[in-house]
Amino acid sequence: MAAAPVKTDAVVVGSGPNGLAAALTLAREGFRVTVLEAEDEIGGGTRSSDQLTVPGVLHDICSAIHPFGAASSVFREMPLERHGLRWAHPDVAIAHPLDGGDVAVKYRDLDRTVAELGEDGPAWGRLLRPIVRTFDAVASDLLGPMIRIPRHPIATGRAGLLSLLPATVTASSFPTERGKALFGGITAHAIQPLDRPLTTSVGLLMAAAGHRYGWPAAVGGSRAIAEAMASYLRELGGEIHTGVRVTSLRDLPRSRVALLDVGPHALAEIAGDAMPGPIRARNARWRYGPGAFKVDYAIRGGVPWTAEPARRAGTVHVIGGFDELVEAERLVHEGRMPERPFLLTAQQHLVDPGRTEGDITPFWAYAHVPHGYTGDAVPAMEAQLERFAPGFGDRVVARSVRTPADLEAYNANNVGGDIAGGVTDPLQLIARPRLSLDPYRTGVPGLFLCSSSTPPGGGVHGLCGAHAARSALKVLTA
Repeated sequence: MAAAPVKTDAVVVGSGPNGLAAALTLAREGFRVTVLEAEDEIGGGTRSSDQLTVPGVLHDICSAIHPFGAASSVFREMPLERHGLRWAHPDVAIAHPLDGGDVAVKYRDLDRTVAELGEDGPAWGRLLRPIVRTFDAVASDLLGPMIRIPRHPIATGRAGLLSLLPATVTASSFPTERGKALFGGITAHAIQPLDRPLTTSVGLLMAAAGHRYGWPAAVGGSRAIAEAMASYLRELGGEIHTGVRVTSLRDLPRSRVALLDVGPHALAEIAGDAMPGPIRARNARWRYGPGAFKVDYAIRGGVPWTAEPARRAGTVHVIGGFDELVEAERLVHEGRMPERPFLLTAQQHLVDPGRTEGDITPFWAYAHVPHGYTGDAVPAMEAQLERFAPGFGDRVVARSVRTPADLEAYNANNVGGDIAGGVTDPLQLIARPRLSLDPYRTGVPGLFLCSSSTPPGGGVHGLCGAHAARSALKVLTA
């Protein structure tokens, strides 16, 4: 009997930013691409809803603010603006309130940030200026597979040496709490103990991306990112099918290559015995890290921050001083819930007023919690918010809570509430998801992994998908 005809050149499983970036990278080369999405709505971590709290108040369910999205070479080389994507930049990129009413502030403009940081300004400038100046070169080398020869060895070498340091060491270069807390809060986006090697890398790259390209929100919600990518893919002839759950390679339509935007555990299950035993075992041993506990608030009149710059900030880090932050991140990695957790919060409505309903505004907040945390983090989160915004609770009209289990149910890649695609400790940062010159290959001919569990890791940037697609192109063009 003759073999079944090939229905498409490439199948992509998952319609998050990485899956869509993989699909677009292949479609732009003229290949036929089909995307399969398990849920009824595309987007993965870039979905939004106006039905979570007060009808009409638009909330970003997962990702909210996108410094790596604005900086992404993948996004910038595609005509996504023509398909509806528009970045909006707040006056204050990040505010980090401190006890006593003081606040550390980061602007997109590096010189303005240096001036506002006072005593810490010179150290901030010395640390960031060289990387901001060479950001595109450094990012092209560092935001990809770790085992390769850098194309920009001088710029990347300097950044790389600094990146090796624990964030606690780098923070000690700041003379006051302002600089320490601001750098620490940015670094803590990696959800890692800040005394580990390589944690400085996250703070450097995120801070530099924010100075070079901004710290924006997407107008119309984070869903606008996925919608623009999907629109462009359809323009190129690609297809997207929702409500199609893939649990085995047998579920895939016949194609020349397949790319999976799933976690390593799911990859091992889907590939089954088709995957070489050692590689399958390595994927099955992949370690997931601390989780997120997410609360979306509807707030009447906005959050009453004591520090005025926080009222103008797109992102507000809520924790207090650097030592408190270090302790909180250490505890969640030990599986213990801190009394004062680190909160990442966002006020996207400041640059996208269409998200509001009358005087009711959305407020996005999540806390770092232990992996699979089953307790109620809301009281600890709101105690932190009351600490820096007295009267916060009086303005809450409604709240929508998502526990780590809820986040995993919403997006299967968020195992135990881990939104980073796996622990980013030194071992899993270099061997992501395994030590290989081409970490996107799975050991199964024609099958590739394109999720945030591959380099360069978590975030809305599409780089994991694009890198995996370039690996797949070697098969398609052979």
